[in-house]
Amino acid sequence: MEKTTLIINGLVVTETGTQVMDLLVRGQKIAALGVSLPRTGVDEIIDATGLFVLPGVVDPHVHIQLDTGIYRTDDDWEIGTRVAAYGGVTTVVDFATQFPGQDVRTAVQNRHDEVGDKAYVDYGLHVMLTDLPEEDHLLDAWMRDLITLGTPAAKIYTTYRPNYYQDDAALMRVFRAAAKAGVLVMVHAENDAIVTYHTEKLVAQGHTSLAYHAKARPPLAEAEAVHRVLFLAREADCPVYIVHCSTDRAVETVHKARQEGQTAFAELCPQYLLLDERAYEGPHPEWVIMQPPLRSPEIVRRQWEHLWQGWVDALGTDHCDYALSQKTATGNFTNTPGGIPGLETALPLMATYAVLRGKLTWQELMRLMSTRPAQLFGLYPRKGTLQPGSDADIVLYDPRGTRRIHASELHGVSGYTPYEGMEVDGRVVMTMVRGRVVVKEGELVGSRGWGVFVPGVGWHEG
Repeated sequence: MEKTTLIINGLVVTETGTQVMDLLVRGQKIAALGVSLPRTGVDEIIDATGLFVLPGVVDPHVHIQLDTGIYRTDDDWEIGTRVAAYGGVTTVVDFATQFPGQDVRTAVQNRHDEVGDKAYVDYGLHVMLTDLPEEDHLLDAWMRDLITLGTPAAKIYTTYRPNYYQDDAALMRVFRAAAKAGVLVMVHAENDAIVTYHTEKLVAQGHTSLAYHAKARPPLAEAEAVHRVLFLAREADCPVYIVHCSTDRAVETVHKARQEGQTAFAELCPQYLLLDERAYEGPHPEWVIMQPPLRSPEIVRRQWEHLWQGWVDALGTDHCDYALSQKTATGNFTNTPGGIPGLETALPLMATYAVLRGKLTWQELMRLMSTRPAQLFGLYPRKGTLQPGSDADIVLYDPRGTRRIHASELHGVSGYTPYEGMEVDGRVVMTMVRGRVVVKEGELVGSRGWGVFVPGVGWHEG
């Protein structure tokens, strides 16, 4: 018999609004929503009075057990998905890297092998393309394979020589092949020549400390690359998703392209809304080494405006759990791994600064953190929503009380958080993945291996 769980009296956040009602879970699916649902025959009743009942967060941009070929994070899929569960993230969408000499099928299978039976929450995969085949017909076949494998998004970079960089000709090849297959292309957009020029100039001047990190990657580098990527993608009629837009101009460029009829999407990350470049002058610049870097307070202010205007399509964390020892090993920004931990803190931080302090509604936030990511990457309506037939991925959030974030209380391996000491209102009380409680009242109660791969369908406008 399938277990039935009834969550009663909660403030349920759906795509149409927020209402006090009950939610019935049968087995791994949501069975019903309504006011005063029958309690007869229910195995367990959870009283959610005073709590918000949210769809589980779908994080479309994470890096668990990342191996760049140069640096490697110290976490694995057990650690990474445990961190996710504590943060109310019920689905992570990570990356399978296609290394030189591999095809995409090998890359995806290798990533599945790494996950094994370690995951606490569900996962999807994008595929990172680093070494394209010379023949266009083989690239076309790779794109068809991505659809077949349930990994319908490819990621490419306009920077990071020599391991990830793709020149404009390579970008066009990817866009044309992806457009034919229905693959959404994700792009890390920074102008590599501009970054290289500024980096070399700083090195020549002896300015290599971590405090100079942002100066090596100016806002113009991102703005130019986003403009160029959108121009090329439009020529190929290819849907494109710009990851971690750190500048207001990047979001504005995507918005303008969409107004002109292009299929283009902008992703923001909490760090570009909650932190700014002054952190590089503080006592812990190692906490904020990331690409793109943090920006000026004025850019951050305008990013919030674009969020309110609805110009942002999704929030992802770009979570990357490098250990503090790796971040402080050299003191040189040119060889310090970039990336910060963010899975566990994203929902509490955005709940606090976007919703509970008056900028967005819960409905608007969960569209950014659950519904829209699931739609864009082919996981909806199985994921990203609270409706009958969807997976029972449910978060109970208590908005009461204020606390401060401390790395010592988090569950990753990095040993730090860039949000150290920041206030958050409320907390994740419970995280349920496909009908099974994984975290409850700060305790890990789920089973390793409960998380499964969720294949995405080919791209379409959700």
